[in-house]
Amino acid sequence: MSLTETLLAYNKKSRERIPAASLAIMDRATKALVNENIINNSIKKGDTLPVTQLVNAKGEKLDLGKLLDNGPLVISFYRGGWCPYCNFELRALQQIQPELKQLGANLVAITPETPDNSLTTVEKNEIAFDVLTDYDNSYAKELGLVFKMPPDLQEVYNAFGIDVEAHNENSNFELPMPATLVVGSNRKVLYSFVNEDYTKRADTVAILEALKQLQLA
Repeated sequence: MSLTETLLAYNKKSRERIPAASLAIMDRATKALVNENIINNSIKKGDTLPVTQLVNAKGEKLDLGKLLDNGPLVISFYRGGWCPYCNFELRALQQIQPELKQLGANLVAITPETPDNSLTTVEKNEIAFDVLTDYDNSYAKELGLVFKMPPDLQEVYNAFGIDVEAHNENSNFELPMPATLVVGSNRKVLYSFVNEDYTKRADTVAILEALKQLQLA
């Protein structure tokens, strides 16, 4: 089953479990993001990726520019290890890592969670690639990926036992939209998936196809 199919199946079951009032707030928040056209200001195919240094789950600094010097780079922005959709995505990316390496590509995931929390996510999902902390979503903001959770959605998450403030060690209640980029060594974005709907993710087939097209170019 593809990642897209897995997420659809999980979402269907999840919506049956979530109280109607909470579900309505969650759906309204997603619709508001769509109506704001926030995605129109996010990084797109053909853009040049700004690079930065971020810290991985072990506290080591990684330079995205240096990674790109070694070949293409796949970057996945995710909300946090508390998000089941994010965990499905991370495991799917782990499964295709050998193929990514064959295609000469590196892979990193970026989250606003602190290194301690991202380390838990790495261990839980048996991730072998680097998960980087984007403190206060600073880098994601530069790419136009960040939104602020409305107060009623904050209350829903708190009721679910999801402490976003603790995971990110701030009180901003800001999260990145799900986003996946495939970037060439020249820092040009070859493929960009950004979605206001937190239940959606780039399918691994599309990621691999973008890298294969790069090889043919």
